[in-house]
Amino acid sequence: MLDWILQLQPWQQALTGTAFTYFMTALGAALVFFFKEIKKDVLNLMLGFASGVMIAASFWSLLDPAIARAEENGSQFPWLVVAIGFGVGGLFLYLADKTIPHMHFGPDHEQEGLPTHLKRTILLVFSITLHNIPEGLAVGVAFGAAASADNPTAAVLAAISVALGIGIQNFPEGAAVSIPLRQEGLSRTKAFIYGQASGIVEPIAGVIGAILVSRMTAILPYALAFAAGAMIYVVVEELIPEAQQESSSHRHFAVFGTMFGFMIMMILDVALG
Repeated sequence: MLDWILQLQPWQQALTGTAFTYFMTALGAALVFFFKEIKKDVLNLMLGFASGVMIAASFWSLLDPAIARAEENGSQFPWLVVAIGFGVGGLFLYLADKTIPHMHFGPDHEQEGLPTHLKRTILLVFSITLHNIPEGLAVGVAFGAAASADNPTAAVLAAISVALGIGIQNFPEGAAVSIPLRQEGLSRTKAFIYGQASGIVEPIAGVIGAILVSRMTAILPYALAFAAGAMIYVVVEELIPEAQQESSSHRHFAVFGTMFGFMIMMILDVALG
């Protein structure tokens, strides 16, 4: 399996990796056919787990390699290169957050972005789609970076760990989209279709990221840091606040979920990378 992946072009590797993350989203969304609702404690645990995976991936799989690549490129201030990419990634998601119409999950259904007459269910799907963009980008950039690595095999294994980690957290994330949509009044089939559709953006972002960094290696440190900044923005702006909406007696589910997600992603990255 690894030999086959190594023979692929970076964009093909990214497409394969993000196809897996999309499949996991769809698999999670399919839980709507078996469950009518999702307990708040379980949802908090899921959101926390996704947060932990994204935080760990941001450092172990993106920021740390970005600093190393900046140093290899001869930058006198590698920390500045990474800081710029990280900040721009967060700014990009902020602008997208304020531009693309979407609605947050939660009791208040807070709407953000430009005014629109789209249905509330569509806006809820857009909300989760927004933070799937940096996830797909992270996988694509990781595979694109492997093409110019000193040890391509180790770099590809590290990229695979990113895809595995994001795929694992996409499973509960898919359920966290489709089941609430079912509670909004959609049929099980429509809730599944909308839930899995939120993950389609990941292969697109992954292929774009892989092509960019494999053809323009000078931007690689910036791209790695950009993906990290975008993911951290999503975690702090969306996932953690949604997991903390209940009373303090329920917040420990999100905390333990975050710690477990971080631990799993760290183990995957260190063991495979």
